[in-house]
Amino acid sequence: MFRDARLGVVLDLTDGPELGQDGVDAAFTAMAALEGGAVANADEQRQVGHYWLRTPELAPSEGIRAAITDAWARLDTDLAPADWDTVLVVGIGGSALGPQFVDHALHTSADPRRLVCLDNTDAEGISRKLAAIDPARTVVVVVSKSGGTTETRNGMLATMQVFEAAGVPFAEHAIAVTGPGSKLDRLARSAGAPWRAVFPIFDWVGGRTSVTGPVGLVPMALCGWDWRGFLAGARDMDACTRVAEVARNPAMQLALAWHAAGNGRGDRALVMLPYRDRFALLGRYLQQLVMESIGKRLDRAGSRVDQGLTVYGNKGSTDQHAYVQQVRDGRDDTFTHFIDTRERGPRITVDHGLDVDDHLVGFLLGTQAALRERGRPSVHIQVADASAQSVGQLVALFERAVGFYAELIHINAYHQPGVEAGKRGAKVALAALGALQAALTEAPRSARELAPDGVDARLAWRLLQQLAATGRARCVETGASPLDDRFARASS
Repeated sequence: MFRDARLGVVLDLTDGPELGQDGVDAAFTAMAALEGGAVANADEQRQVGHYWLRTPELAPSEGIRAAITDAWARLDTDLAPADWDTVLVVGIGGSALGPQFVDHALHTSADPRRLVCLDNTDAEGISRKLAAIDPARTVVVVVSKSGGTTETRNGMLATMQVFEAAGVPFAEHAIAVTGPGSKLDRLARSAGAPWRAVFPIFDWVGGRTSVTGPVGLVPMALCGWDWRGFLAGARDMDACTRVAEVARNPAMQLALAWHAAGNGRGDRALVMLPYRDRFALLGRYLQQLVMESIGKRLDRAGSRVDQGLTVYGNKGSTDQHAYVQQVRDGRDDTFTHFIDTRERGPRITVDHGLDVDDHLVGFLLGTQAALRERGRPSVHIQVADASAQSVGQLVALFERAVGFYAELIHINAYHQPGVEAGKRGAKVALAALGALQAALTEAPRSARELAPDGVDARLAWRLLQQLAATGRARCVETGASPLDDRFARASS
């Protein structure tokens, strides 16, 4: 059991697996090398330095230290007029999940601005959210490291159209968070219509670990949240988890527990059960952080290992009425993480002198006991409260646990070849869409007949559906099989 009075963090693994020792020293050494500036993303020959964001003095060069401190100083400037009431974040992946998690955790009715996020290239979702903002009172934060991410670019272009229709100059309301020299960077700095501000996404920060950089801190500053406290919480957890001793290092304890519970193979899913509504999005945030980092086909030696850690969860006690039934009585393939705070909410007395929060704690302890009865492992993580500092501690705790775990199983946590493969597949599909549209004539033909060379007929059928749904084709006849549906050029 770990406890740090200064941090206010308790980590209780009494219901979890025995902690092993294999590879611990090597993992501590690898983490120290990472923070010292070693190349971690070998695919792109990049350093991985998100830890420097909260402790710039540890950065390996004066240039990096200056870039970080300069960005933080600019957060103190007036990024938007006081009468603007909405922050619209346009991003995808970590560029959206981080701000959304922090928003759900820290938002109050006293905030000067609310956060709205466009995080998908779904036309209905984009339209619904844009219809709910007043462009004249909205500051737009466009987040893209490369400046060319399709989903983010689509959201930005749709937002620009809404601003144009409202007669509001988009550039005067826009802030870019992007890589220096990117397409977005060049657009935001254009001489004709420069944007309000440009903040960097550093080359050595990945999307899933970017929330303690400008990706997370610019929206936090605009919404009036305690971004300094958030950074301080992450910094303090980093310091605590640099200690090269398992008994005094909660992140290493957590990584070893994952390793032992899942046999070093991810045989158990990590179930997140935060017993505070403010932490309800923690499971979604951790899905990307953990699964994108750990889900790897090959290890560092190039051997096929098919590694991964599945993460899911919403919140307690809600999920006690949902999937906890299976967690306790079904497949023995989960490792439950109970997460709560020592500080409770306002007192709401209900009956027999008990408060609403008394029941919440009772449900947490009762569910722990129910899992223990079945021999199902769990861990209990408690932070002091739901403040920005505690949220920062949780972010850093899981970031470092992921880093240690990756070293224990000899995989690279800091690249994502599977994500890039999906992007390549999307380009192929869009090229096929264009070819199908060009091939349509007045004479109806099936997906089998229209499919370009090298394109599966099932893919062609789905793309023809898309053309029909958007008015660029007609489904003239429904066949016995979907692949026999017949499509023609849209009527003029």
